[in-house]
Amino acid sequence: MKKVNINIEGNPGFLNSFLDYTATILNKSPNTVKEYNYDLNMFLKFILQHFRMTDEKDIREVIIRDMSIDTISKITLDDIHAFLFYLTNNFSSKAATRARKTSSIRVFFNYLCNKKGLIEKNPAQNLETPKLDKRIPKYLTLDDSMKLLEAVKQDDDDRNSERDYAIITLFLNCGMRLSELVGINFKDINFNDKKLNVIGKGNKERTIYLNGACMDAINKYIAVRPHDNVNFESKDALFLSERRERISNRTVQYIVKKELQKAGLDTNKYSVHKLRHTAATLMYKYGNVDIRALQELLGHESISTTEIYTHVDNSQIRDAVESNPLANIK
Repeated sequence: MKKVNINIEGNPGFLNSFLDYTATILNKSPNTVKEYNYDLNMFLKFILQHFRMTDEKDIREVIIRDMSIDTISKITLDDIHAFLFYLTNNFSSKAATRARKTSSIRVFFNYLCNKKGLIEKNPAQNLETPKLDKRIPKYLTLDDSMKLLEAVKQDDDDRNSERDYAIITLFLNCGMRLSELVGINFKDINFNDKKLNVIGKGNKERTIYLNGACMDAINKYIAVRPHDNVNFESKDALFLSERRERISNRTVQYIVKKELQKAGLDTNKYSVHKLRHTAATLMYKYGNVDIRALQELLGHESISTTEIYTHVDNSQIRDAVESNPLANIK
């Protein structure tokens, strides 16, 4: 897996102890630890402003390094609610963003109160998660998906065409996350059993089975993948950049955007994550995939997250109504 840089130099000691705990004891992924660090930095900076313990008006410039645990012990549930309102009012934060920060705050105070005993009362004990908007995910139709694959195929004069085609093929067939694709190493692929192990959210490992299209695309890319002068830390990475390093999230996002544009598809509407939605939708719509199997394949912790794909296909709803035995009684 690629390294994730986490800036902890300006943190108070108790925050860094919490980050160590999440990484080593809770076994959270580097990306999750980075999110905790970002969320809690912002929260603690807000608290110093909220308590009028700093004259700094720009929250980004507030220094929290010397913040004491005594200040933390004064935080109440109302103060946390004030932070969530601040996010909405000043940054127009979506419910999903506020929900993530709520989760970070809840785990943080549980550590301080119940694990370390640094504070007597947990102000986040009754903290509720903001209600999320349930929206039907955007996805490519089958025709659009084939159009996208054809657009990548036409890159015959592009020396990265095999790589880019393999990337798009894996997204559309497997529904993996961006971080999962970027993190693929050769040792993760079982070529005999046609399967792939990836590390998903929460540092959880799962198996993705590879169909013929995926295996063909991977093998064609491996045949032309650079082997000389590859960055030492990236020598095991499946996908490489022009600099012969493990491909970055940003580069993959650029590749997907470029190919979407070539296929004449709206890049304001579709993105890397929408390709994950597309794979899930196509499997559910055309493969008669059991919802539990889809949950396992996508690496969703909750079945409710997967259930959004049961509502995306209006033709199924229409067919269900038309199949009613009373449909032709007039």
